[in-house]
Amino acid sequence: MSNSYSIRSTKIGNSAGFRLPAEFYREYPQFANADGWIEVLSSDTAILRIVPQSGDDEDAEDSVMMRLFLDFAMTETLKNNALQPYTTEMSEAARELIAGVELDDESEVFSAVK
Repeated sequence: MSNSYSIRSTKIGNSAGFRLPAEFYREYPQFANADGWIEVLSSDTAILRIVPQSGDDEDAEDSVMMRLFLDFAMTETLKNNALQPYTTEMSEAARELIAGVELDDESEVFSAVK
């Protein structure tokens, strides 16, 4: 699910901003009216993070913790531009590592994680 969209710099009142194409919002309506932030990675690279508003307060605390963890993981991953694509060879190596592994009871594993 990796689509690219062209953005344009524009003047918004007394500030400057970026304009996203209408196609972006048609394909991802959850980002309309969402807040976010931009993180500068280097002099010519930045990442934009848009966080859609959630209507479900029940999982809000878990969602915040997961978001904090994912933000940390993304920051660590992007350090030194060490991000690599996951290749077919990597997938095959992982499958070989777990080939023949059997769990006694999957429900015990998942209940222990919760």
